[in-house]
Amino acid sequence: MFSKKEITDLTISVLALTLIFSSFEFEMFLSTLFIVIFAFFSHEMAHKFLAMHYGFSAEYRMWKWGIILGLAMSFFGGFAFVAPGAVYTSPYKQKFAFKIARVTRNQHGMINFIGPMINIVVGLVMVALNLIFPFGLFIVTARVSFFLAMFNLIPFPPLDGSKVMGWNKKIWAVAFAASLIGLFL
Repeated sequence: MFSKKEITDLTISVLALTLIFSSFEFEMFLSTLFIVIFAFFSHEMAHKFLAMHYGFSAEYRMWKWGIILGLAMSFFGGFAFVAPGAVYTSPYKQKFAFKIARVTRNQHGMINFIGPMINIVVGLVMVALNLIFPFGLFIVTARVSFFLAMFNLIPFPPLDGSKVMGWNKKIWAVAFAASLIGLFL
């Protein structure tokens, strides 16, 4: 299910995002790691597993320049740039031999939408948990999750938002609004 390359790329991306979101404050490393695993890892795995559910090959690949840019901007106190990589899907399936499967417009839209949708759901769950058990880590996880949803929904290629908007503008608008509102809960 996971190649060695994918595990390496995911590990490097998670560690890089942990440094970015902790602003290189190492005393916050473990709590930030928890946040990144919930917000980022769940986002990428949602893309992967839905694509696999549809029968497609899917694998996470890091984007070295996205990681370098994100780390540099964070180190120098800039905007948290969070584009460490993406799940790449392929309509090729392997059974006894390679065969091509067609990706429908709806499948493509859903595969790209599920990552930000998971971030919004994680954000809402964390807000609810924070109401029941006031614990700062829950609200920070919610904000990071809503931020990742909002960032990924920017309708600019290659981000998810460009594909979701091309698939269904109403769903994109509702999700983008939910992520923005979630940032201020």
